[in-house]
Amino acid sequence: MKMTMGVFGTPARRLSLLVLLGMLGGCGRTPVPTPDGREKAARRPVAVAAAADLKYALDETVVEFQKEYPEIEVKVSYGSSGTFHAQLSNKAPFDLYFSADIEYPRRLAEAGLTVPKSEFLYATGQIVVWVRNESKLDVKGRGIEVLNDPTIRKIAIANPKHAPYGRAAEAALKTLGIYDHIQDRLVFGENIAQTAQFVESGAADVGVIALSLAMAPAMREKGRYWIVPLDKYPRLEQGGVILAWAKDRQATEELRAFVVGNQGRAILRKYGFLLPGE
Repeated sequence: MKMTMGVFGTPARRLSLLVLLGMLGGCGRTPVPTPDGREKAARRPVAVAAAADLKYALDETVVEFQKEYPEIEVKVSYGSSGTFHAQLSNKAPFDLYFSADIEYPRRLAEAGLTVPKSEFLYATGQIVVWVRNESKLDVKGRGIEVLNDPTIRKIAIANPKHAPYGRAAEAALKTLGIYDHIQDRLVFGENIAQTAQFVESGAADVGVIALSLAMAPAMREKGRYWIVPLDKYPRLEQGGVILAWAKDRQATEELRAFVVGNQGRAILRKYGFLLPGE
């Protein structure tokens, strides 16, 4: 019996071609098992190192981002910007870095550890003096002078050695002329989130924390605050960068673009950040 060959040649050749097309169609999509026994493509991970003041704003941003990009899985670690800078200088496995001080990303760029021209500004932070609702301290009426109150035993600020918000707090206290009077009552958080926890839990009587944390749902109903004037401490310009070893450059760029885009800016504004260009 004579077999007619089509455009793809012999049956064996057609079978080989179909196998090859199937392999090409699956490139970049590693199948993983699901509870029902089916397979789906693995999500594209983006690992983020972020300043602790971004905890609530960035968490909310990521939720909105993943509604539009469900194939991208964002995992965020929060901590002090200085600590992350030291880790990233040793090539810690993060793809994207959000710092509370733009100088840290700039140093990484100067060291050749970032994607060229990927540096960006996303916000300017603010600091406040915060007390719990049950406190008798009149923080709104007395402002920074409330820290001189003799009933105060502990005043929490972030560690100025590696936390930009700690440096801002220390600078404001010195500019406003009360640092020397209260320095023996200062207690230091590892980062600004831990500092907020100190005062929220009662471990400290009052704290100088990020406005973004004071406005977050976890603390908004628990305390009251006074905003420290912006001209009393160096401007907290916050920025980020994509690391040179980012595993999925496109997914990382999508997240960066979302944060600095309209939706991301609206969320940052909601948490008290001042935005570039405003």
